[in-house]
Amino acid sequence: MEIRRAGESGLSLTRLGLGTMTWGRDTDEHEAADQMRAYLDAGGNFIDTAAVYGDGDSERVIGGLAGSLFKREEIVLATKAGITFPGGVRTVNNSRASLMAELDSSLARLGTEYVDLWQIHTWDSENPIADALSALDWAYNTGRARYVGISNFSGWQTAHCVTRQMNQGGKAPITSIQSEYSLLSREVEREIIPAAQALGFGFLPWSPLGRGVLTGKYRNGLPSDSRGASAHFAGFVEPYLDARSSRIVEAVCVAADGLGFSPLEVSLAWVRDAPGVTSVIVGARTGAQLRGILTSEQISLPEVVREALSEVSAVL
Repeated sequence: MEIRRAGESGLSLTRLGLGTMTWGRDTDEHEAADQMRAYLDAGGNFIDTAAVYGDGDSERVIGGLAGSLFKREEIVLATKAGITFPGGVRTVNNSRASLMAELDSSLARLGTEYVDLWQIHTWDSENPIADALSALDWAYNTGRARYVGISNFSGWQTAHCVTRQMNQGGKAPITSIQSEYSLLSREVEREIIPAAQALGFGFLPWSPLGRGVLTGKYRNGLPSDSRGASAHFAGFVEPYLDARSSRIVEAVCVAADGLGFSPLEVSLAWVRDAPGVTSVIVGARTGAQLRGILTSEQISLPEVVREALSEVSAVL
């Protein structure tokens, strides 16, 4: 699998990363192990999780697989902090003390002394950003995180953080940002991707399949075994079941039929090879689903098809 560098840093990632949001909840330990084997066999090296995924269960599952399925030094392990669900209520807390405690808890669950990439999961409007950035500095300078990044920040928030951390002694440089990016969600092209290219940090898209909608599985309704029918993820999928998304999905299906590819392969290849993309984070509930995703590594889109899909999905 092709290796790409995250911006101007030394962090090297395969162009497909393995997302683990469902691990420990909708994906049990046996399915997770199957996915890990398939991903590593395909040459992947980048595993992404978060403290909030399954209330820490995703990290526990990964920690349980370490040693038996992979050697720690052979993978790039990333996690995120800042979001919790106490009492079922989504809470964001990027205070220095909270982030530091979360990282140490993550390391314990993962069974490792360090993560390769530690990220602030989202912006916190209640706590000063300087407090959060000081936690990144602490993690970087103590060796708990080899690189640090941010996730789901807006354009101005991203530029503010990146420039504050640049070229200053003791400051941890921002290595990457994670943001949603797909044919159904292209807003990051306005500011995030240009900022990454100009300021030299990596861009890690999540949900490149439009939360599963771009696979075409929802064209004729809501499959009972889909995320859209899951109590955990119904609200996550619902925004992309509108008329605009349906038009884009149909265009993807037409392109896929003409090329002899699947809609999944077409949608993923479009994001993977977009300008500025470092590594695309993909997730699946089963090993079989992940193997289907990994087949996209064998294809690339003709430029005329890429341009046509870009036109039909353009953000006005």
